[in-house]
Amino acid sequence: MQGLTGAATSSLAAFIFRFLINFAIIYVVIRYIYYPIYRNKDFVFTFFLFNLVNFLICYLLSSAVLKIGFAFGLFAIFTMLRFQTVRIPVREMAYLFISVTIGIINALASVDIGLPQLIFANLIIVFCTYFLEFKSKLSHENFKQVTYEKIELIKPERKDELLEDLRLRTGLPIRRVEIISIDFLRDTAYLNVFYQSADNEAASRGIGWDD
Repeated sequence: MQGLTGAATSSLAAFIFRFLINFAIIYVVIRYIYYPIYRNKDFVFTFFLFNLVNFLICYLLSSAVLKIGFAFGLFAIFTMLRFQTVRIPVREMAYLFISVTIGIINALASVDIGLPQLIFANLIIVFCTYFLEFKSKLSHENFKQVTYEKIELIKPERKDELLEDLRLRTGLPIRRVEIISIDFLRDTAYLNVFYQSADNEAASRGIGWDD
């Protein structure tokens, strides 16, 4: 009886320890990397719950045979159920995959690999995500589709005039323009205008959840 109680206590301690590591890592990724840039609370809600549910299912229902296929099968099922009717942006999809992967790693990593390796694997995810978002030149751009009537300005040699006119008329810090199509019958052009939002520029200032 005492052996069973000791085993249960040890199992509970292992579960709590893994859960705390998982929660700490996903909190850092979402709170301090994702949210200051994108500030979409719907996706914050989604990422946390995907991570939590995936962690609990993987930890409580996993077996030696089912571990990897079971975990990634869950990811595929969740994706089909949640995003059949909603188009998720590419970067949010990357964060969703990160949140699920963190849950899988912390729930299913074998105790044989040791605590330092488990923590290091989590830190690699945090570091790479932080570096790509804040330190690399892969800055996030928003874009809008607009119908533009001054087609004389879409010529390559008048690019600067086009950008300045769009900035004045939209009030957005437009950085570049992509021509989708031109309708010469109506003298209009359909454009994608790309800009960096103020939220992106404010990321380094540590904006809070409710700012």
